[in-house]
Amino acid sequence: MLPKINQMTYLQVLPVEDQDSADTFRSRVADLDDNYIWLEIPLNEKSRRYHRPLIGEQLQIFYFTNNGVKHTFTTETIALKKDKITLFAVRKPELSEISSEQRRRYLRVEAQLEIAVRIGDKVRFTAITDDVGGGGCSFRVDRKYPLEPGVVLSCWLLLNYRNGNIAHAKFDGEIVRVKHEEGYKSLVMMRFKDIQESEQQKIIRYCFERQLDMHKG
Repeated sequence: MLPKINQMTYLQVLPVEDQDSADTFRSRVADLDDNYIWLEIPLNEKSRRYHRPLIGEQLQIFYFTNNGVKHTFTTETIALKKDKITLFAVRKPELSEISSEQRRRYLRVEAQLEIAVRIGDKVRFTAITDDVGGGGCSFRVDRKYPLEPGVVLSCWLLLNYRNGNIAHAKFDGEIVRVKHEEGYKSLVMMRFKDIQESEQQKIIRYCFERQLDMHKG
């Protein structure tokens, strides 16, 4: 599956000697045509520096579909053009050239994020997540709330990205398991029951950035 217009992609300049320590840039897909994928000038969010692609430069590009599967292909820079913003074109790969990693349906990472939860019209509380993934999340909270498998929660997840930007992801989650712990706390595990693709992509992007940070740490 090819990336879509406005989808965030991540790229590394080849050759890559060490996958985990190599600089990774992010770039949004601006346009697609029969032969090329047009991308915005890529940004290294860690150094806050832009990378100006060179014609003929070899690139490895990867991105995530809304089910959390990572897709990767190798390509090269073909052209640069200046519209309202500067864009660069890479050769569009054949579908057979795109590899996918489906060992896990969703990328899941340990993360302590603030989550606001509503049950029905009256019960509201905030909690801290234990982990987050493209298919769901878990959080710890006091046992006093009516939480059990099958209950549907309306949630707002606060996401803080590497570049300092903050986003909120809204979704309905269904509790799949509740584990009681010491200190009158419960670990609540839930899956996304109703979530828009744009909201899910926010979470997948956060998970990917978090994974990069953990590898480089």
